[in-house]
Amino acid sequence: MEEVSWRDDARGRAVVLREGLLADATELLADAGWDEFDLLTTPRALAEASELDQAAEATHFIGAAQVPEAAAAVLEDVGSDRLVALGGGRVIDSAKGITAVRGGEVAALPTTLSGAPMTAIHRLPTGHRGASGVRPSLVLADPIVMTSAPEPQLRATAMNALAHAAESLYTPLADEESRGDALRAAELIARSLDADRADRDRSELALGALLAGSAVDRAGIALHHALGQTLVRVLDTPHAETYAALLPATMAAMRERAPEQIEALAVALGTDPESIGDRIRELAGDRRLGELGADRDRIGEVIEVAIARPELFQMTPGELERADLEAILRAAW
Repeated sequence: MEEVSWRDDARGRAVVLREGLLADATELLADAGWDEFDLLTTPRALAEASELDQAAEATHFIGAAQVPEAAAAVLEDVGSDRLVALGGGRVIDSAKGITAVRGGEVAALPTTLSGAPMTAIHRLPTGHRGASGVRPSLVLADPIVMTSAPEPQLRATAMNALAHAAESLYTPLADEESRGDALRAAELIARSLDADRADRDRSELALGALLAGSAVDRAGIALHHALGQTLVRVLDTPHAETYAALLPATMAAMRERAPEQIEALAVALGTDPESIGDRIRELAGDRRLGELGADRDRIGEVIEVAIARPELFQMTPGELERADLEAILRAAW
């Protein structure tokens, strides 16, 4: 795939996707007016981009804690109002959270298929208040870097992206644009994962993740994300793998609640609505929550936290009861 770029003036965002882009990131940032910035990253991500470290006013490493704690740990050390975030969702969301507190601007250089580069969805640093809703104004995406994870992990992160696309079809905020981006994203993700890794078009997979992130930025989150995020926070399970284990069950549960949208999603994935759960397992690998170290005896606790989230009921079509959530979690175990 040749370079793909677009501007979204309504959201104040410019996106560039190109293989090998990371090697030119410092120059591209300068061309966009980013001559001075602080860099947020991880040692692993920085190993592939030492020139960014040299160009930055300061470099701050984001730890392995959840975003509120990770962002709070470096917030006082950040000196610039322009933050370049090189890394996965935790790094980019930390940059967004810090900017929400201190003001400024974020440029994202994603190293995974996270939707974080494309959304204004993030949490705030622990102990701080701010104006939530920061999204990166510049996204520089290198598909080779974004899809470099080992195959099992890559498929799990791809299911995170697919979940963004899926929920963008049926929330009350979904519109023609979010649905169009979502269905194209689902088709690209499925087609790419169906190919052998050596023959895969990695640009298609990366573009699918970016489009899915753009879609969920418009449409918002519902059942799947409310349950998935709660599982991660309550049971401390890995984010992408949790989403991959949960997605077949949540999409099966949505068949009757949003039949037209799930049918369209199934077509984009190359299957039918009745088989959508099996198709997602085929794409993800057959993952189960019980294999991630989750404590089955704490399902009740997960449900209690999830039902306190307003988006669970406000954004999910159809009626939801506690028994529905328990059935979904048990099916994903």
